[in-house]
Amino acid sequence: MTIPQDPKPCIDLHCHSTASDGALTPEDLVARAAEQGVSHLALTDHDTIAGLAQARARGQELGLSLISGVELSCVWRSHTIHVVGLDFDEADPAFLEALAQQNENRWQRARLIADRLARLKVDGLLEKATALAGGDVPGRPHFAQVLVDAEVVPKTAHAFKRYLGSGKPGDVKACWPELSEVVQWITDAGGIAVLAHPRKYRLTATRLRELTADFRRAGGRAIEVSVSGQSSGDLGFVAELARREQLLASQGSDFHFPGAPWCELGRIMKMPEGLEPVWHHFRQPVSA
Repeated sequence: MTIPQDPKPCIDLHCHSTASDGALTPEDLVARAAEQGVSHLALTDHDTIAGLAQARARGQELGLSLISGVELSCVWRSHTIHVVGLDFDEADPAFLEALAQQNENRWQRARLIADRLARLKVDGLLEKATALAGGDVPGRPHFAQVLVDAEVVPKTAHAFKRYLGSGKPGDVKACWPELSEVVQWITDAGGIAVLAHPRKYRLTATRLRELTADFRRAGGRAIEVSVSGQSSGDLGFVAELARREQLLASQGSDFHFPGAPWCELGRIMKMPEGLEPVWHHFRQPVSA
C-alpha cells in the first residue's frame, strides 16, 4: 500500500540524536524536522535504535512519518565505512543482538579514549562525557565538549585539532565487523542496506568504485547520492556510481546539531534524474 503524500514530500533519511552523537533529543529532533517541512524522516543514530520509539511517538503527534533507521560502522580493506540500515524490523532478535555487540564495541572505544586522555587530568572525564550523551555511549564530540567545559581548550574544534582528530591520542579505532557482515544483518532483518556518504571516506575515485562494487556484491541495495554539504561534482559522481552498480538512490542531511546551515534537516540537493529512489522500495512505499 502506498502512503498518501503531499505533491512534494520532503524526505530525509540520515540524521542523529542524543542517542548517539547528535545534540537534540529524538523528540526535539523530530519537532525540528517537522518545522523544516520534513514529511518522512529516518533517525539513523550510530549503532543504536534506542531513540526510535520516542521519535516515532513524537512523529505521530506531528503528522511526520518515521522510517526505522540506524547507521552501522564496519570495515572495508582497513577503512572504517558507514552503512545505513532503513526500514528493517526493529524487533528482529538477531539484529538486536548484533546492535548490542556494536554497542559494546563503542563502550570499549570510549573507555580507551578516556584512558588516552587521562594525562589531561580532567576529573570524571568518561562520566561527564557519558552524561552529555544522555547516559549512552559517548563519542568524540562529547569528550570534546568536556574538554571545553574543563577549560582545557577554548572550543570543540581545538579539542579535535589537539587531542581527538585523526592521528591524535583520542583518535581510537574500534574493532568493527566486516562490511559484508553488517550488510547481512540489515538484510536479514528485512531492511535495505545503504552505503552512507561515499565521498566522505577520502578514497580515490578508483577505490570508491571498488567499494561500491563490493558493497553491491555483499547485498547492499542503495547508496546515498544526495547528502547535505556536498558539491555538485560529488553529486554527479555518486549518481554515476549508483547507475553503474544499479543501486537505489537515497538522500539525507546527516544532521547532528542546530546552527550548521550546510547540514540542516530537509535541506538536501535535488536528486539527479534517472535514479530509482530507495523510498519507492520500503515496505510501505513513499510516492513522490
